[in-house]
Amino acid sequence: MSISAERKEALIKEHATAAGDTGSPEVQIAILSERISNLTEHFKTHAKDNHSRRGLLKMVSQRRRLLDYVKDRDEERYQGIIKKLGLRR
Repeated sequence: MSISAERKEALIKEHATAAGDTGSPEVQIAILSERISNLTEHFKTHAKDNHSRRGLLKMVSQRRRLLDYVKDRDEERYQGIIKKLGLRR
């Protein structure tokens, strides 16, 4: 259900705004999106896993808060993240 270290590094490199950037909202949103998609696949075979479902809801809420933060600061940056990750909004 969690992502591998290699995949996480690839996401960081792809979405980083500067060299060594691991904590920008873009990187955090990309990592959360990857984890959310992995958990969504998990629920297709494990429908009654309610403990993990709670974690999924927390991740979705965290991603929503980060997206709202970026939208408040810079609308263009927000639109770029949405398009790059293919999120609905």
